[in-house]
Amino acid sequence: MTKYLRKIHHSLRFRTKITLGVTLMLVVCGLSIGLILSAMSSKALLQEGKKRGMALTSGLSFRLSEPLLAMDLLQMKNLIDNVHSQYDDVMYIFLLDASNNILAHTFSGGFPIDLLHVNADGGRPQPLLLATEMGRIYDFNARIVLGEKNLGRVRLGLSRSDLDAQIHKQQAISLITTLGVVSLGIILALWFSRTVTFRLNRLRKSAEEIVKGNLDVQAGFSLEKNCWEITGCGKEECPAYGDTRRRCWYLPGTLCPDCLDKEYPLKIASCRNCPVFRQNFGDELQDLAEAFDVMAVTVKNHIEELTEREKTIGKQQRLLKTIMDVTPDFITLQDRDLTYTFAGKAFCEYFGFQEKDVIGRTDFDLFPGHQADLTFHEDKQILITGRPLVKEITFERKGGRKWFHVVKVPVYDQDNSIIGLLLTARDITMLKQFQEQLVQSQKMEGLGRLAGGVAHEINTPLGVILGYSQLMLDDVKDEELLENLKIIEKQAKACRKIVSDLLGFSRHSHSVREAVDINASIREVIALVEHAFSLNRITIIQALDATIAPLTGDKEQLQQVWLNLLNNAADAIGQDGVIFVQSGRNIRRHGIEISVTDTGQGVDREHLGKIFEPFFTTKQVGMGTGLGLSVSFGIIKDLGGNISALSPPPEEYLPRNFTKSEHHGPGTVFIVDLPVQRTK
Repeated sequence: MTKYLRKIHHSLRFRTKITLGVTLMLVVCGLSIGLILSAMSSKALLQEGKKRGMALTSGLSFRLSEPLLAMDLLQMKNLIDNVHSQYDDVMYIFLLDASNNILAHTFSGGFPIDLLHVNADGGRPQPLLLATEMGRIYDFNARIVLGEKNLGRVRLGLSRSDLDAQIHKQQAISLITTLGVVSLGIILALWFSRTVTFRLNRLRKSAEEIVKGNLDVQAGFSLEKNCWEITGCGKEECPAYGDTRRRCWYLPGTLCPDCLDKEYPLKIASCRNCPVFRQNFGDELQDLAEAFDVMAVTVKNHIEELTEREKTIGKQQRLLKTIMDVTPDFITLQDRDLTYTFAGKAFCEYFGFQEKDVIGRTDFDLFPGHQADLTFHEDKQILITGRPLVKEITFERKGGRKWFHVVKVPVYDQDNSIIGLLLTARDITMLKQFQEQLVQSQKMEGLGRLAGGVAHEINTPLGVILGYSQLMLDDVKDEELLENLKIIEKQAKACRKIVSDLLGFSRHSHSVREAVDINASIREVIALVEHAFSLNRITIIQALDATIAPLTGDKEQLQQVWLNLLNNAADAIGQDGVIFVQSGRNIRRHGIEISVTDTGQGVDREHLGKIFEPFFTTKQVGMGTGLGLSVSFGIIKDLGGNISALSPPPEEYLPRNFTKSEHHGPGTVFIVDLPVQRTK
């Protein structure tokens, strides 16, 4: 049954649906209202009849009190007969004394004794509906009292036939009125459905034309007067001037003073008080039709714009391909299946491929199996994790060894889903050669520092040897021994000259203790390295406490410590990171605490206890001597302080509101505790 009704529902036209729907609502609502009103009027008539019967009974009981007290039977009979003859719907009246003896009645054929046992309680004049041979009758019972004395009761029977006749008449009038209103409503529903469906059919035909590709349609009705005619506007440069398909409030950039530089729907608020809007604004269907026309024009303009953009994109694609073919870097693009969708000219020429031979293939089709398998797992990790890969690789070619800096990054679509992999590789062979030279220079620098440290340690015992040999020269008289002492003195002076030259080479000098402004010494070192670090996109953040007191120490040695810590942090980061330097008072140790935190690769737990040992380093071979932290450790120890490291650093050693990037590692913090030695 449900399927049958649904089939009928879908087969009916919209106009028929509106007519049937409105008719059904009118019939249901009209009949419901008619029945409710009929019931209310019937109830009101019955209540009115009951009130009338109770009023007659109460009035008669009041008038019968005096003749009943005097036992004037004739007057009693006259009063009862008078009321009975005066009202046609009064069927009977009879009078009872206090002992329920019948004193008078209006029955012509004898008194029905059964009435004495019905509605015998006269406490309240509440009617009781009785079914008798004369029809349904309301029986009223009223007591006759004088003061507090009960004299008797009067009973009155009121016919309900007249009330029922009035009720039936009222119901007939209500039914006829309801049917008339419903009929008028159906006629209006037919007119309404015809009006609505006519406009909807016009809108449907316009939609069908748009589906066919015809965007020059007009679903709305033409206006009697357009905006330039209503306002008398002569601004032909206005976008609305001469446009009969769209209303001016839908167009951006109109030249009306109130809607200048405003677009729909923001301009509607200012257009509501415009005479053009008040005269041309229609109902919802008219709004829909006008919006449909605006949509058709907008789609047409948008298609034209897309056509122009397609031409522009084509030009840009050709330009981009030209740029990629000209660049010496290797550039390739692979999809999620690691199939090549683009390969730059430099990549193809280096490996001896044609671009058409690369597109649509994978590494297994182009390179040896072991190399392709390694690259496959590497690329899959990038596609799964979304983490880019930066590495350096080498190729052995006929012209020698070639170094490449390779960057692989995932490619995302507008939904932030990974759709491929972009590879760029740059030849850094020449840069590697410069790096090797730089490493060699750093080795020499480290050797110089080592030599300076050794020379500094030798200088003291060498001075003792030279001093004692010179004292002995004044006391010894033996020529042979004197000659030996002169040889010792000469060689000691030669050693002192060598030590002096080593100290000059390593730029070491004697420690000078003085009042040192810790913050100032840190800022000087940061200023020295900040530019070099910025080349690798390493940012230094400072948080120096201006209230810390100066301490007594060697400024140059302390700056050497800060320089070693900053260099180690930069080496741990490599590129793209943050170094956070802060100073403050150490309340627990009553001193100064300086911390240097980096976002680098961090230090393994088993290495944290060894990093301050001489010649211990976690850097690659040739990248460090392992003396920087040990020398720094010695300098801080000489000042009575302590230096330690934590990896990863606790939150209190990170900048506020700091968020680590995906390029950052776990990081390390070096904490330097120094005692405050106030100067006099």
